[in-house]
Formats: sequence, C-alpha cells, structure tokens
Amino acid sequence: MVFNFRVFKKQAPNGKLTMYLGKRDFVDHISGVEPIDGVVVVDNDYKDRKIFGQIICSFRYGREEDEVMGLNFQKDLHLATELVYPPPSDKQNFTKLQDRLMRKLGPNCFPFTFTLPPNAPASVTLQPGPEDEGQPCGVHYYVKLFVGENETDRSHKRSTVSMAIRKVQYAPSKQGRQPCTVVRKDFMLSPGELELEVTLDKQLYHHGEKIATNICIRNNSNKIVKKIKVMVQQGVDVVLFQNGQYRSTVASIETQEGCPIQPGSSLQKVVYLVPLLSTNKDRRGIALDGQLKRQETNLASTTLLASPDQRDAFGIIVSYAVKVKLYLGALGGELAAELPFILMHPKPDNRGKVIHADSQADVEMFRQDTMDNDIDE
Repeated sequence: MVFNFRVFKKQAPNGKLTMYLGKRDFVDHISGVEPIDGVVVVDNDYKDRKIFGQIICSFRYGREEDEVMGLNFQKDLHLATELVYPPPSDKQNFTKLQDRLMRKLGPNCFPFTFTLPPNAPASVTLQPGPEDEGQPCGVHYYVKLFVGENETDRSHKRSTVSMAIRKVQYAPSKQGRQPCTVVRKDFMLSPGELELEVTLDKQLYHHGEKIATNICIRNNSNKIVKKIKVMVQQGVDVVLFQNGQYRSTVASIETQEGCPIQPGSSLQKVVYLVPLLSTNKDRRGIALDGQLKRQETNLASTTLLASPDQRDAFGIIVSYAVKVKLYLGALGGELAAELPFILMHPKPDNRGKVIHADSQADVEMFRQDTMDNDIDE
C-alpha cells in the first residue's frame, strides 16, 4: 500500500494549460495561512510564452442586478502574483504533492506556491433571496493562471484557467471560559428588583450541536414575568461600511412554561436550541460558509481574529450570541441578557489523502473538476 493524492483538475478552454490542486480548502491558523500549492501542465505550443499565477480575492458587496450605468458592486484584490513559467532559476523546495505530480505528468509540469497574508478575510457568502440572480454577495477566492507578457496584462478567457478555493478556519482544540452573565432591573416607584442569570454549558460549539441555555430568574420585584424568549443571533459586520452591522435570529423559542412568575418567586430551567441552515432557507442576508459549486454549505462559522485591529476592509466578520428576553407586560417592559459563543467546525483528520493499492490505475488518482470557468474574460 502506498499513499496517493487525490487532486482537483481544471483545464483552460483552449486545452493549453491544465491546473492541478491537491485541495480547495486552505486553513487559517490565525498566525498564518496554509500555502496554496499546485502544478500547471503547459502545452508544447506555449513553451515560448510567459504564464503568470494569481490569487484573487473577490469581494461582492451588492447585487449584480443593481449594477446600472457603469456602477460596480464588486472589487477584485490580487493578494499574490508570481511568474509560474518559465520557472525561476533558483532551486525550490517542492511539496510531496508537487513532487509526485511532476513525476507523473512529465517535463511539461511546473509547480507554483502562493502564500496568503494572515489577515486576509475568510470565505463567507451572504445568502441571496429567492428572487435574486447572479453571484451572491460575499468573499470568494480564486487561483488564476493566464498567459501574458507581464502580471498586469489583460488575460484572455481561452488561455486562462481559474479554480475557486476557500479560506477556512477550524475550531480551537480547547474550550474557553464558560459564558455566564447576571442582569438586574429595578423599577421606578416599586421596591425590589428582577434578576436574570444566564449560563451556557460551554463556550465552543460545533455546527449541529445543541446549545444548552440555563436560565435562572429571581423575581424580588412586584412585577410579573409573563413569558420568556430565547434566541440564537448571528451578527454580521461588513467591514467596508461604517453602518454595515446587522443581526439575524437563526434559532428561537418562546415559552410560557413556568410563567407567570409572581412577585417573590423564582424559576430555573434549561432551554435547548440548534442553529441550522435548514431552518433559515431563503432568508436573505444570512451569512454562510463560503461554498464551492454543487456543494452543500452551512451557517457561517465564527470569525476568529488575532486581535480586533486585524479586520480587513474587504472582509465580513461573523459572530454568534444567545439572547434571553423576559416580557413583563406593557407597563413593566422587558429584561434581556446576552452571551456570546463560538460556532465552528472541528478540524478534520487526514484531509486531502486517500490510500490506494499499488496496482490501481493512475487515472484514478485524479478527480476531474467539471466546473465552468468562474472568472469571465
């Protein structure tokens, strides 16, 4: 038994350039991002041409159907550019994937490696409405190889190959401090106060897990608590806009069990909520993890930053919080408490590798990616 690599393959429309990538999800470890490594196979007809590679971060912040009179709601950032062919004269350190592909694909195979800046925004898509058309708003990444005289040369669609990739983050290996808060409210011309204590069973949740919210209410006032509402709210901050922050409720439950809570009494109960994309289908503006074509996705993961100052202007910051509200009637008003938490995927094991027998045909090592070109001419 030997290790083989499953790769993604994409060819230019004219068949002269073929790109191979070992994976399309590249992990942001906060301190740095995994290098993007792959190879390109160059046809003999292009041996006298220059081939450049780029990593493009495409940030769409408005709908395509609203682009009129030259108005454009998309910005493309070139985060990395290098000359792929002719290859540099200095000796490079190849990855195992590159070394194996170069031996398999022959002398016309040339490696490339790109490095993303640590503060590059995560791949996030804002869910379009049912009637929306065109590319959804959000942050998208592409690896692009093209033929030109220099790196700023205009690329032509027939001699360009591009493949969508994602910049992702995975959950930390350790739990943080257990979230807990206590809020109190007193009332004018009324003695005593109403106290609400909210505790989560942990700080870090994985997608699909139940969130257990422990609620303790102590009513030392003369008001009556009539009902309780518990919500999971997703916060989205589009950094480009000063007023680009908004919240969406992605899971909620309203209950009168144990109510009304009379003066001098108390209540303790646990409420379970599971935030899922399946219960938020067709809701415009819900943040989703960046998705590749024909792949299912989920609610966007929490965005982890090394420091609050490392917020890229073209990024989308996602956060989550549990909010508990007590309703006291028209005269008593409301009392609310809020606890932030982290919602992410656990880090998978052995990503990008599969084991095959020695006798397996070489063609099974590759998986053809049949996506259409993602970047227009």
